[in-house]
Amino acid sequence: MMSGVAWLLVLLLLALLVAALRSWQRAPARSKIPRAQKRRVEALQRMEALARRLREQEPSLDPRPILELPLDRLVQKLRDEELSLESVLCSYLEEALTVHQEVNCLTDFLDECEEQLQALKKLKKTERGLLYGVPISLKDPFNCKGHDSTCGLAQFLEKPAAKDGVIVKVLKAQGAIPFVKTNIPQTLFSAECSNPIYGQTLNPLRLKKSPGGSSGGEGALLAQGGSILGMGTDTGGSIRIPASFCGVCGLRTTGYRLSYSGVASAIKGQKSVTTVAGPMARDVESLVLCLRALLSEDMHRLDPTVPFMPFREEIYSSNQPLRIGYCESDGFTQPSPSMARAMRLTSRLLQDAGHQVIPFSIPRIEYAVKHLFVGGLFADGGATLLEKLEGDIVDPCMKTMINQLRLPDLLKCFLAWILKYIEPRASQNLEEMRGVRTPKKLWEQHSAVEEYRQEFIARWRSLDLDVLLTPAVDPAFDVGYSGKALDSFSYLHLYNVLNFPIGVVRVTSVTPQDEEDLTFYKGYYGDSSDTYFREALQGSVGLPVAVQCIALPWEEELCLRFMKEVETLVKNHREAEL
Repeated sequence: MMSGVAWLLVLLLLALLVAALRSWQRAPARSKIPRAQKRRVEALQRMEALARRLREQEPSLDPRPILELPLDRLVQKLRDEELSLESVLCSYLEEALTVHQEVNCLTDFLDECEEQLQALKKLKKTERGLLYGVPISLKDPFNCKGHDSTCGLAQFLEKPAAKDGVIVKVLKAQGAIPFVKTNIPQTLFSAECSNPIYGQTLNPLRLKKSPGGSSGGEGALLAQGGSILGMGTDTGGSIRIPASFCGVCGLRTTGYRLSYSGVASAIKGQKSVTTVAGPMARDVESLVLCLRALLSEDMHRLDPTVPFMPFREEIYSSNQPLRIGYCESDGFTQPSPSMARAMRLTSRLLQDAGHQVIPFSIPRIEYAVKHLFVGGLFADGGATLLEKLEGDIVDPCMKTMINQLRLPDLLKCFLAWILKYIEPRASQNLEEMRGVRTPKKLWEQHSAVEEYRQEFIARWRSLDLDVLLTPAVDPAFDVGYSGKALDSFSYLHLYNVLNFPIGVVRVTSVTPQDEEDLTFYKGYYGDSSDTYFREALQGSVGLPVAVQCIALPWEEELCLRFMKEVETLVKNHREAEL
């Protein structure tokens, strides 16, 4: 028989072999990452060179007046030739490079923007699209011919897209000039913005804070003025979290209102939680202009699975009073003091403007965010996600989730049982991460999602609501906290299950009183997620606080109208206080 020392040596040898195997598996990833980092350096050098060439054409150019223009006025000046295409592109190239130096938000420069600019100059005035000459930034996964769409994964490196995605084609047809791609978290399955290829993106409003994810590079670039319009994607808040953390606007559209063809994904095939594309900008009117441009015949022609539904101006421009559902708390995540105050302020302003505000409660919230959202995303037990990470370096923002997914099923089951009495929400996460395990259970899961949607819509219609107002999740978290306080994003996760259009609008900023009140925050569960949520928000005085404006499926125009109303009322209120 072997002695205890011998067994110990065997176990140590096995551990070393496992470590060596993992190191060998990661070797391909390690070899690709330095090459990708070098390509980014070279791309940004070409970006600087183009900015210099454009600057030489107009040496006296002052970019500030251009950068301060709202999108609609910028487009008008470009169409009327009061501004040159070169001066606008130069201004945004220079500003984007400056912002990147501060927060590390760019992943690639789209060299073809120079060629596109020259093509636009040849157009007749009648041929100029709604976004004529507008430099636009794109989140990493939007396919651009000749460029990688990495999703922060080494597996996706050195596989340049063969053609532009549908949304990119439509944007170009409308005269927009895509000029950069922006950073994301590894796999896009995180509210952080970090990956082993391009590193950590910071929040320009406060560098110790996260810009959110997964469209964090977009949020950071827009917030600091390095872009005037961007495109993001949203699976569980990936447009809305960066928008609220960075103080900009974002719209999560109804699934299939915009094409998702030509957008890379780490997980394809899951249907319970709808991933969508949507615009991000500094104000609501910019989102409206972008959606007008995207909802063209080109969108349906290029992707016939997308219904041809042009932007309905009569709904957006209506001034009829609204019946607004009001939900200050979902009953799962206790709103922070600033979130609750933002809701009360917005409700009061809406009522003073003649709108009706009706209390609304979320049905079966725990069931929705745990069984339907978490269970839907991980119906395969995380197998697809783990497959994409084979041979890769796991980013710190993903390690907790990936370590949980890698646990043997029996151990997940045992830990879920133990945690049930200590950390019930963590217990539910582990249970749902086990997956559905049979095709029959998968069909049952899909059916449960549809039944819940109908239940939610029935409650909505019983109150004869037009729209719904809820908190966003803010202010911005400290870097590294999003994975620890994941349960606090229930306000966002729910609407991906429901597949409702939903937008984020900034309404206020964190006050010293909010910060003081935060010290008494306990949360509804008093668990580690609630504790981390409180810690993540500390040191936030002056940072933006937003609300969410929600409509029923296919009612983007009504959602935007509601967002515009909130934005206008808040602006008037702020000016009245000065």
